[in-house]
Amino acid sequence: MEQLQISPADSMGSPGKEQRAAGVGILLQIMMLVLSFVLGHVLRRHRIYYLPEASASLLIGLIVGGLANISNTENSIRSWFNFHEEFFFLFLLPPIIFQSGFSMQPKPFFSNFGAIVTFAIFGTFVASVVTGVLVYLGGVTYLMYKLPFVECLMFGALISATDPVTVLSIFQELGTDVNLYALVFGESVLNDAMAISLYRTMSLVRSNMSSGQNFLMIVVRFLETFVGSMSAGVGVGFTSALLFKYAGLDIDNLHNLECCLFVLFPYFSYMLAEGFGLSGIVSILFTGIVMKHYTFSNLSDNSQKFTAAFFHLISSLAETFVFIYMGFDIAMEKHSWSHMGFVFFSILFIGIARAANVFSCAYLVNLVRPSHRKIPMKHQKALWYSGLRGAMAFALALQSVHDLPEGHGQTIFTATTAIVVLTVLLIGGSTGTMLEALQVVGDGHDAPLGESFEANSGYRAPSYEGESSSGSRFKMKLKEFHKSTASFTALDRNYLTPFFTTQNGDDEDEHDELLGDSRRGVLRGHD
Repeated sequence: MEQLQISPADSMGSPGKEQRAAGVGILLQIMMLVLSFVLGHVLRRHRIYYLPEASASLLIGLIVGGLANISNTENSIRSWFNFHEEFFFLFLLPPIIFQSGFSMQPKPFFSNFGAIVTFAIFGTFVASVVTGVLVYLGGVTYLMYKLPFVECLMFGALISATDPVTVLSIFQELGTDVNLYALVFGESVLNDAMAISLYRTMSLVRSNMSSGQNFLMIVVRFLETFVGSMSAGVGVGFTSALLFKYAGLDIDNLHNLECCLFVLFPYFSYMLAEGFGLSGIVSILFTGIVMKHYTFSNLSDNSQKFTAAFFHLISSLAETFVFIYMGFDIAMEKHSWSHMGFVFFSILFIGIARAANVFSCAYLVNLVRPSHRKIPMKHQKALWYSGLRGAMAFALALQSVHDLPEGHGQTIFTATTAIVVLTVLLIGGSTGTMLEALQVVGDGHDAPLGESFEANSGYRAPSYEGESSSGSRFKMKLKEFHKSTASFTALDRNYLTPFFTTQNGDDEDEHDELLGDSRRGVLRGHD
């Protein structure tokens, strides 16, 4: 990635010219952001679903990058966009991930916790391993460029991170089934964290190959990273809830201080995890979930409105800029197109891995659900189709260029960018047609998401008291896990909510809909 080593001083000369070039670069980025938001508004207003907002942002970046490539200003523009993948992980991805957890309605999430965890954690693991094994076998059989097995698993981990920004925005516009909507969103919230934990674990294993770590040590290291990061995020979230409950900041002249402290806690969680060698992305995700569920209700009304609008604003800016930069970098970068077989078969293999993920997890979930609550096949097909790749896969692929030697990282980066462009443009543009073909459009989505779930008989925490005890031992274990999610809901309502907030469990139902009108359905994309 040559543009990452070009400094503005080298290309511009004097500091004065360098400063002007930086100003022009920032101006260009602002112009692209403005164009993207305006174009997205026009597309949404005219209900043009074959070119969603994320796809439009990606195309804007591709066009600007392509024009730069055929002009004499290529080196100058490269210097304007001169930042590393750390910029993604430190400044762009944290607000996106935090907003994913923060904007999530707690009732549908916790009511579907078992199914969501199955898809996001077990399913992502399955997809990563299947992709890695298929890519390795493809290399062994000379179908594609051959990579070492651990590097194939790293590629499988980074490409398993789905990013359904485009899909969810169209789900919201068309009013799709709320059960499907919850599953797609819940999976996407957690599988980014799972994917980055898997990638970093595989990267660590690769760097310590000489120590001969066995599979058990790999699993232990992954659990240390994921559970440690999750614990850090939950701990920071609970700490913030207690602070805002007892600090007495919800008075008129302290609103500014209240908002400042609330905004700082997510980054504190992120940096705390990174400082201990854990995953900041995992930590900030769970901080967002906990702060929305507990801390947010301890804020004053004005602070609630401000912080909700603030996090939605910065996440929208970050998400749009990520898609613009992805398009720009794809057009500007020198890719390894000599390994087209790797790109082609990678696209084929992730489709197979996504199918293994979705249909196996749906089978496990349906084992323990009564007949009226089973995930129908049309929902499973929609879940499989909605697995487009985006910001997280791109950022991890960008990092792999430095992590992997001998051009292997560059090959993975090229394949990932091709997959991102194909899935965002093709899947994003055909989502509306797919939803109509599967007949999952129209389920009373005009109501707030929390209300829709209460009104819908499916996907509520099940009760197995009157159910027959016949069945396999494995099936009974799954039932016990689902029972535990229902028990957690009762624990939260009776103990956690009264302890960490100024309200009781009954008041929370009313509070959950505070943001329903203004931010209903606003999840990871633009509203």
